[in-house]
Amino acid sequence: MATEVLDEPELEHEAREATWTLNFGPQHPATHTTLRLILELDGERIVKATPDIGYLHSGFEKLGEHLNFNQYVTIVDRKNYISPPMNEVAWHHAVETLLGVDLTPRCQYIRVIIGELARISDHLLCTGAAALDLGAFTAFLFAFNLREQIYDVYEEMSGYRFHPGYTRVGGVLYDFNDRVIERIRGVTKSFTSVYADMEKLLFKNRIFLDRLRGVGVLSKADAIAHSCTGPIARASGVTYDLRKDQPYLAYPEFDFEVPYTTEGDSWARFAVRMEEMRQSCRILEQALAKLPSGPVNAPIAEKFPMPDKATTYNSMEGLIQHFELIMPNRGIETPRDEVYAAIESPNGELGYYLVSDGSQTAWRVRTRPPSFVHFSVFPKVIQNHLLADVVAVLGSLSIIAAELDR
Repeated sequence: MATEVLDEPELEHEAREATWTLNFGPQHPATHTTLRLILELDGERIVKATPDIGYLHSGFEKLGEHLNFNQYVTIVDRKNYISPPMNEVAWHHAVETLLGVDLTPRCQYIRVIIGELARISDHLLCTGAAALDLGAFTAFLFAFNLREQIYDVYEEMSGYRFHPGYTRVGGVLYDFNDRVIERIRGVTKSFTSVYADMEKLLFKNRIFLDRLRGVGVLSKADAIAHSCTGPIARASGVTYDLRKDQPYLAYPEFDFEVPYTTEGDSWARFAVRMEEMRQSCRILEQALAKLPSGPVNAPIAEKFPMPDKATTYNSMEGLIQHFELIMPNRGIETPRDEVYAAIESPNGELGYYLVSDGSQTAWRVRTRPPSFVHFSVFPKVIQNHLLADVVAVLGSLSIIAAELDR
């Protein structure tokens, strides 16, 4: 009996007809944000996944070319809106690198403290929401209860709970008072019990482990090839952390470890974030114990920091500097130069590339956001998995849409 031989185009056509396309997002309970995935499915198995960005475009980078170095801090707050103070620290780290401004010891410690609080807050959302997506609702509540305490710290130190806008060129908005420090101690005290509760609920939960182990595996070679950083890279065995490898602020003065593992799956990414929270709490306790006294802003002679209200109201130099920095078409000259500077954010390397034309407003601003890089990894790690695994892998990557399309 003769067998019909199909040519190659017909085979491709039949293969396409065997699959179907599913839109996952941008409005989906498991995406947590406005991102979209175009999934090509063979039954419930994923043949191909195509990330689609652009649903939260806000022109963040262009705004940085119209606002001065202090004003722009309110915009960077809104990129990774889960850990806003870390964005502020990254932005002003780049600006101060450009200007050659040296921070006071107390300011360096304060920035470390708010950065590590932001790291804990970000990881609590990531781990708690990942558990929620897979059915572990109680762990999510434990995580969010502690996040509220961190928001209480933000409110006490700046007056704002969600977007503090706390850092300034050469310093911070306000110094820590006793109430702020007491609230931070409350966070570190509560963390131990919260971590223990989440550990009991999740670390030996058979359903939770089965949904994560062996799912979304990213090898060390692929993590490096895709420029992954942060917990995602460290879960694949890439032991790279800017706090250790390119130290900034006062991090060399603290004793902490960089957790990593080699499995590279969704469970490994979850476990690395959990351990990172413990290390952040360890840093916070050391920082509070060794917090230096003294000013929080660089000396007024630097000509870049915003003088505090007492200096502005009680000294002629402070009043003049305030006038120079605030009034339009005035200000201090900056170097005509370009710089790239980065910090270790909760999701990985967060960097800013600045080009200065001599004014207090950047001529060009570009961001190196970790979420944008890591979202490009998704098609590789999800291939040949089931539709239900999309939720687990997305939760482990912790994609923040405001970092995708700036």
